[in-house]
Amino acid sequence: MESLVVACCLLLLFSYAAAYDPLDPNGNITIKWDVMSWTPDGYVAVVTMNNFQMYRHIMSPGWTLGWTWAKKEVIWSMVGAQATEQGDCSKFKGNIPHCCKKNPTILDLLPGVPYNQQFTNCCKGGVLASWGQDPQASVSAFQVSVGQAGTSNKTVKLPKNFTLLGPGPGYTCGPAKVVPPTIFLTPDRRRKTQALMTWNVTCTYSQFLARKHPSCCVSFSSFYNQTITPCPSCACGCENKKKCIRSDSKLLKVVGINTPRKDSAPLLQCTHHMCPVRVHWHVKTNYKDYWRAKIAITNFNYRTNYTQWTLVVQHPNLNNVTQVFSFDYKPLVPYEAINDTGMFYGMKFYNDLLMEAGQFGNVQSEVLLQKDKDTFTLKQGWAFPRKVYFNGDECMMPPPEAYPFLPNSANQILVCLSTWICSVFILLIIWNW
Repeated sequence: MESLVVACCLLLLFSYAAAYDPLDPNGNITIKWDVMSWTPDGYVAVVTMNNFQMYRHIMSPGWTLGWTWAKKEVIWSMVGAQATEQGDCSKFKGNIPHCCKKNPTILDLLPGVPYNQQFTNCCKGGVLASWGQDPQASVSAFQVSVGQAGTSNKTVKLPKNFTLLGPGPGYTCGPAKVVPPTIFLTPDRRRKTQALMTWNVTCTYSQFLARKHPSCCVSFSSFYNQTITPCPSCACGCENKKKCIRSDSKLLKVVGINTPRKDSAPLLQCTHHMCPVRVHWHVKTNYKDYWRAKIAITNFNYRTNYTQWTLVVQHPNLNNVTQVFSFDYKPLVPYEAINDTGMFYGMKFYNDLLMEAGQFGNVQSEVLLQKDKDTFTLKQGWAFPRKVYFNGDECMMPPPEAYPFLPNSANQILVCLSTWICSVFILLIIWNW
């Protein structure tokens, strides 16, 4: 019995640890329900989804939100979103609800829907930018009219068992909690109004829940060593090894081969690492007061375009970035005393879309960093990142012993000296001969 209790406690602790991100300790998605008015049998609420994660966004096909009603509530109507199923509404006469299911599943509407179906911050196909990349695009909202529910603060029962897909698994949502009503400003900003009732739901992400293997890997190279350190073999698992496709295969010319599938099954290019994405870090140049690195991101998935991608790198010299040439850059400083982490992302309308695998399936930029003479060195792999995240997921790094090493200058001096001595000795022999 005691061992069972200990196991449960460890499992609980592991779950919380898995959802905690040390590089973004306050990152979460908060879903806020604001009751704006009461109706004869329920209420009208505005549901707002805020992505407070600094570098993890939700890309196409977008978010999916679900919950379970506490009583026998129904959704009379929605603006800016829709339920995927109507359910059994056969007991209703006349007006038929939008959804009668006990556990509705909600999707954002697609861009371009009729104006009378739109709501503020809706209709983006469920795509949510990260807070650090674009705060204005990190919000999604819709309006829902709920029936057969409470008609006052005391009789309303909060929905429960919230779920969020973004677009796949990985998010865990806590229970709904009543919070102080939201305050709103009128357009002229001279009057304040407030919601009749407000509750929040907080959802956090865990890479362990999202997938059992990494979704990206890292490779290294440098100007001072001809060795290229590749991604580890089967870095992202080799389950798709038999389903991969060679880069020169004629199957790539088949119409529809690149069409995304409903189950989101990838079509990967055959590689030794079998990762959808590879990040390559090349130490390019060493100047007197600066040094330069090149970052290249390559997509090996023939069925996925990565929109609004993000790349987070942890390196001690990111506290002194002089210039980033082809990406946008923002330092991430969750702890004021430490400035060793930064987010790279694509420039809008230039390279913020990482195309599917193939000729155009890569983006790259160079970074110029100013040296700190007390810490800078090319020895022992110091010039390479400590951690790399792509789209919020940590990438598989090569083992430290495989990093490109700095040639031993002492050995080079001995070799040169030995060569010089031998040359002089030979010349003396020839001269005496």
